[in-house]
Amino acid sequence: MTTPHERPTVIKLGGSTLGAHDTSLRDIAAARREGQPVVVVHGGGATISAWLARAGIEARFVRGLRVTDAASLEIVVAVLAGLVNKTLVAELSALGAPAIGLSGADSMVLQARRFDEDLGFVGQIVRVNPYAVEELLRLGHLPVIAPIAIESDGKQLLNTNADTAAGEIAAALKAERLVFLTDVEGVLDKEKRLLPRLTAAEAQSLIVAGTAAGGMIPKLEAAIRAAAAGCATRIIDGTHESALASVLAGEDQGTTVGL
Repeated sequence: MTTPHERPTVIKLGGSTLGAHDTSLRDIAAARREGQPVVVVHGGGATISAWLARAGIEARFVRGLRVTDAASLEIVVAVLAGLVNKTLVAELSALGAPAIGLSGADSMVLQARRFDEDLGFVGQIVRVNPYAVEELLRLGHLPVIAPIAIESDGKQLLNTNADTAAGEIAAALKAERLVFLTDVEGVLDKEKRLLPRLTAAEAQSLIVAGTAAGGMIPKLEAAIRAAAAGCATRIIDGTHESALASVLAGEDQGTTVGL
């Protein structure tokens, strides 16, 4: 069982890293079996887009965020909190990890508000209630969290960015580290060279300058948020065998974003 003083590791899994040669789930299960408290936050964008296509709904994005109308929201919730979440739980359980799946709406872990009419039911996280996750960790479980949030009055589910959710959860848990598993080497400079270490201020400068773009922006924003809570972030290429295990063992790879 996890003791209260142990700071967990929060791991963000994305569909881009769960390929045929990926060992991330095996690495996560091994870390948990060895007694390390771990929380998984996952995305599922490609699966959502596939199910929207089956329903004849076009996937639309505004400033990199998925436009989520009422019909899309039903599929987003079903895919993220249902299909993707429970598949990950089953796979981790088969590897010997005591995984329990939940969404940010459960126990109002992730509370959010709508912030852009163009995006519809997309939420900006305004509060994290980590108690349920902390209790699961205390009991020795491995929480697997889908990035579905709920409005503060409990009346509306909202879609949220999984990278952002991971950063907010890591900050609320005062995690030891936040690890983003991506399909790139790490954070690159303008000449496409790896930047092994960044302060939060340097990460912000990369965003402002436009050097960081696309999906790297929410990861760096999450790292900045985590850093404010004393949590270091590692952004690594999770497609290599044992990449996560190497990081958890203390090996230096990818980009580390600290204070």
